[in-house]
Parts: sequence; C-alpha cells; structure tokens
Amino acid sequence: MAPEPPLPTRASLTLLVGRVTTIKLAYWAALTLFEAALPLADPRPFGERFPLSVAGAAVASAVACVWARRAARAPDRRAGSLTRSIPAVATAFAATTVVASPASLPLLILERERSLEQCGIGTCHGEALLLWIVILIVGTIAIPVAFSASLRAHTSA
Repeated sequence: MAPEPPLPTRASLTLLVGRVTTIKLAYWAALTLFEAALPLADPRPFGERFPLSVAGAAVASAVACVWARRAARAPDRRAGSLTRSIPAVATAFAATTVVASPASLPLLILERERSLEQCGIGTCHGEALLLWIVILIVGTIAIPVAFSASLRAHTSA
C-alpha cells in the first residue's frame, strides 16, 4: 500500500493560491483591456467585430491554461514543489474563486454594454453576454482544472 502523501503546508497552499490567483487575475485583466480597446481599434459594428472578441478570448484562454500547467509544475525556492492532494485541489478552486472571480465583473460590465450596442430598447446582442459566461467558466473551472491536473503526484515530487 502506498504511503499517504503529506498534507500541504501553509507555505505550499499560499504558493498555490498565489499562482492560480495571479493567472486568473491576469486572464480577466487581459480580456477586459482587449474588450475595452477593441471598439477603439476596430470601429465596425458589433456583429462584424464580435469574431475578434471570440478569437481574443480563445487565445487568452489557451495561454492561461498553458500558464496554469507550467505554474503547477514549477518548483519554488522556499516551498518546494506542489503536490496533488485533496486539500491542494480544493484550494485551487475555492480560495482562488473567492479571491479572483470578482475581477471578472469589469468584463461583465463591458460585455453588457456590448450587448446593448446599436439597440433601440433592450438587449440585441446576447452573444456578448454568452461570451462572458464562457469566459467566466474558463476562469472559474478550466484554469483551476488545468492547474490541479498538472500538480505532481506525491511520488514524483
């Protein structure tokens, strides 16, 4: 029977939260800046510009997931390597969601504004809000999954 992996230390959990939170904050900040600058750089109507928003979100999502994978594997000088355990995986989801998810709200405000572009009354571009939902899912689930799945098993740490 394999020995029980050691419980994560405070230093390793702090490192884990810091790394995942940094990735998620950078992800949402990059997408928010991209969405804010897009109408300035491309004055076409929303419908013609929207594929660029989707492409930007896809690229940012892929970069964030690759970054999460690499960050999970990178050793730290003081805390050592992060290892996969139930507390580590739970922390990757819970703490970083509480800390980093509010950073998606400025993007929601921008996407809500995009959903109203060139509308008389009400929402006429629901796809802008759907894009925000997909981005929120990537930030809340896909990035922590990429990070958690990439954590080293206790035996390979």
